[in-house]
Amino acid sequence: MADPRLQVPPNCELTLGMTCVDKRTPGRTVWRMRADERFANPAGIVQGGFVGAMADSAMGSAAVTFARAAGRRVFASNVEMKTSFLAAARVGSELECTAEVVSGGDRVAFAEAVVVDDRGRTVARASSTYLFTARD
Repeated sequence: MADPRLQVPPNCELTLGMTCVDKRTPGRTVWRMRADERFANPAGIVQGGFVGAMADSAMGSAAVTFARAAGRRVFASNVEMKTSFLAAARVGSELECTAEVVSGGDRVAFAEAVVVDDRGRTVARASSTYLFTARD
């Protein structure tokens, strides 16, 4: 039975056009997104907040799959995040974000993500801590 408190996929992923392409390994997810012109800043490249949002969604879902593998149903809330932008994300490019839980326990998980473009360039790296809340 679906949890009525959740919308899947959430509006943020629908807005960004994100698609999860791999979540087979607990604590690891891979997502793709087309860098849409709606997300361009005045210089004509994707505004960093959209790339950061992609990393956040990917890391958050990795944290949920990490907890699920331990038999827990949780909400994962981002409590801090750091993003380093390493190259411009070109409008029209296909971005891929791989996120993985590096360390985790009963209350928190620490995750990292790498966003690459369709040329294989690393666009951003991010890390975040997620707080688990039971979905009882």
